Amino acid sequence: MLVKDRALDLKLNWLRAAVLGANDGIVSVAGLLMGVAGAGADSPAILLAGVAALVAGAISMGGGEYISVSAQRETESSAGRSRINITAHPWAAAWSSAAAFSLGALLPLIAMTGPWEQKELATAIAVVTALALTGWWAAWVGNFPILKSILRNVGVSILTMGLSFAIGQLLGVTLI
Repeated sequence: MLVKDRALDLKLNWLRAAVLGANDGIVSVAGLLMGVAGAGADSPAILLAGVAALVAGAISMGGGEYISVSAQRETESSAGRSRINITAHPWAAAWSSAAAFSLGALLPLIAMTGPWEQKELATAIAVVTALALTGWWAAWVGNFPILKSILRNVGVSILTMGLSFAIGQLLGVTLI
């Protein structure tokens, strides 16, 4: 039973990190880009903001995962628990989280800076589609209700992009 519990813990830790990293990359960068676009920024300014968000977010996610896993390992070790192998090594967790964030962030960045006319619509469609897929995948891997997972992912994204775009339009200024 202990080996089965460890395998489940590893699976859940990996799933959590992958879904969180990818979703955060998609949603946070899409939200930022929608806000900048809503304020009327031109394409070079949108690209600059998107690249800066991708880099800062990947470093933040990787660093946060490193700190979190290190703290968990240290706490388990000081408590005399032998579960240290379950918490994926801090550097491995950091790199995988940063990579998942970066891959997720690329989607709205490419959609918003592409050659099409309706950049905001293209971004919204790409983001909603991607988050529906990550919601489906997380539910499938975790063996829980698919529709609930998809609606949760997509709902957060629509709220983020909509509010960010509205705030950008409300301010109506280009800061870059």
